[in-house]
Amino acid sequence: MRDHPPGPLWTGRASNRAQWLLAVVGAAFVVLGVQLAVASNWTSGIVPLVMSVVGCLAAGLLILFGTLAFVHVAVTVDAESLVVRCGHIGLPRCTIRLAEVTAAEFVPRVSPHQWGGWGYRWRPEKGTAVIVRRGEGVELRLDDGKIFTVTVDDAENAVRVIRTHLRALAR
Repeated sequence: MRDHPPGPLWTGRASNRAQWLLAVVGAAFVVLGVQLAVASNWTSGIVPLVMSVVGCLAAGLLILFGTLAFVHVAVTVDAESLVVRCGHIGLPRCTIRLAEVTAAEFVPRVSPHQWGGWGYRWRPEKGTAVIVRRGEGVELRLDDGKIFTVTVDDAENAVRVIRTHLRALAR
């Protein structure tokens, strides 16, 4: 694979604007927790107040960061690997070496329902997936028998690039 220029040979993205609504809900929980902590006159004691504040803050931060991590995904295919970066800071990040891939398939309809929701998913009978929206995706069959799926725009071209590399690796 040394005859390829350095850098990505294919890049793609997918996003889900609906998840911004969930992020707003998470932010609302955080605001509620802060408001309870600052402006509360609870006469029932400090323990219920602390539990309410901590509960609102924890739920809000989990919802907020959990949704922001999977608002979009960026996929890059280079001469050696497929790299999946999620969210605004690129975490979680997953790198799959093309030498470990036995087959690449274009999947026209990937649904969060198939995988149990949005995000980084694992199902023993199906494998691992990064699902940010409903639609087309790339499915990789790995040499250890596992399957990796990612939803991304222009997945058909990604599969073409990966298959080209797989043929070159087979020589």
